[in-house]
Amino acid sequence: MDLLITYDVATDTAAGRRRLRHAAKICLDFGQRVQKSVFECSVNEMQYELLKDRLLSCIDPGKDSLRFYRIPERKEGYVEHYGVDDSVDFEGPLVI
Repeated sequence: MDLLITYDVATDTAAGRRRLRHAAKICLDFGQRVQKSVFECSVNEMQYELLKDRLLSCIDPGKDSLRFYRIPERKEGYVEHYGVDDSVDFEGPLVI
């Protein structure tokens, strides 16, 4: 399944800044950053549950926000992108 994950972490304390870095590292384990706090991930159901559990244990629900968007079709059918695009096509060849 394709996911779009977004989060907003309160960074007014050192603990908040640690949560922000930790959330980014977790998301990078499963996908790629497309904006500062926005990640595209392609995972199976088991990976999705693991990703969700790890992120939920990382954030402070009283201060932070986390959203998971399940994308119902292939990325090419719903994404329009303009400007610099450093994304990786994991379905295509990784070495040319």
